[in-house]
Amino acid sequence: MDIEPELCRVEDALDILVGKWKPIILLHLLKNGTQRFSELKRHVPGITQKMLTKHLRELEEEDVVERVVYPQVPPKVEYSITEYGKSLEPILAAMHEWGTKHVLHKQQKIKQQPSS
Repeated sequence: MDIEPELCRVEDALDILVGKWKPIILLHLLKNGTQRFSELKRHVPGITQKMLTKHLRELEEEDVVERVVYPQVPPKVEYSITEYGKSLEPILAAMHEWGTKHVLHKQQKIKQQPSS
């Protein structure tokens, strides 16, 4: 690896992705396209309205998610992944793959431990 540790930008990337729900929100937008707030909330069981709002605002500030408000009554708001946000897809896929391998690794390690 040719990354100088003192110049590492991993922390900057993690600042955008870290959050219990952010990767799940991003994966839903990548897979399903544009969604309304209520659709996202339904697809992410367990998330509160406050937390979904917070994460969507943070992702919007980073130009990863776009929010469109339609001038109608009742208001209609849709969220979609930006072109820039789509560049996170291979990163999320790699993290998913590594996470899957890590879970298997941990399971194998537990199986190898002698029982007392």
